[in-house]
Amino acid sequence: MTEKGKTALVVSAHSADFVWRAGGAIALHHEAGVAVTVICLSFGERGESAKLWRQSGMSLERVKRERRQEAEAAATALGVADIQFWDLGDYPLNLTEEALFRLVDVYRAIRPAFVLSHSRKDIYNHDHPATTDFAQHARIIAQAHGHKPGEKVLGAPPVYLFEPHQPEQCDWKPDVLLDISSVWGKKRAAIECMAGQEHLWDYYTRVALQRGAQAARNSDKAIQYGEGYEAVFPHVVERLA
Repeated sequence: MTEKGKTALVVSAHSADFVWRAGGAIALHHEAGVAVTVICLSFGERGESAKLWRQSGMSLERVKRERRQEAEAAATALGVADIQFWDLGDYPLNLTEEALFRLVDVYRAIRPAFVLSHSRKDIYNHDHPATTDFAQHARIIAQAHGHKPGEKVLGAPPVYLFEPHQPEQCDWKPDVLLDISSVWGKKRAAIECMAGQEHLWDYYTRVALQRGAQAARNSDKAIQYGEGYEAVFPHVVERLA
């Protein structure tokens, strides 16, 4: 089924997060005609680039440059329509009011059919829950008639929280399992673009296999690879079958 003309928004704390956690969803919806915008608030230049920092003579700007090149290559592999790098700092992420209203403008401009971002909690990385709070705050403002009166307000796009690195410690529980088997090759190719975090390539392959097994167990389909999401808002449907 084609979804041509629809859009989606992914708000990623760091430049690799959208690849590990939502690459399958991005590729799947791209193939269906959905234009996916990815916003990387940070390059992950301090906390998620250890391999790069071990190289002799490394500088902050060079780390940012290499992280950007990796993310751009991954975005191309997945079919991202628009990837934006906001460079808001890393460890800590500096989520300013200016950036908040910039994101509000993105919501109203692209009017996403759905939004993907991080889990509500992450005791290992404060940037992640800060990002999802930021993304949902912007969504609320974009819905407000009093914000820039005269502009068309945002509707109510569903928000799905993608899987954190250690879900049990983050109180994250998937209630949506997405079959990404048909686009797994694209996701794995995108994963392999992230050379600075090669130690995660096989980890997230195992995650995809595990979620695929769970998806198969909860359906009547033969599913090999999957992604898990936690829905923020209730599903509104016309029928149950």
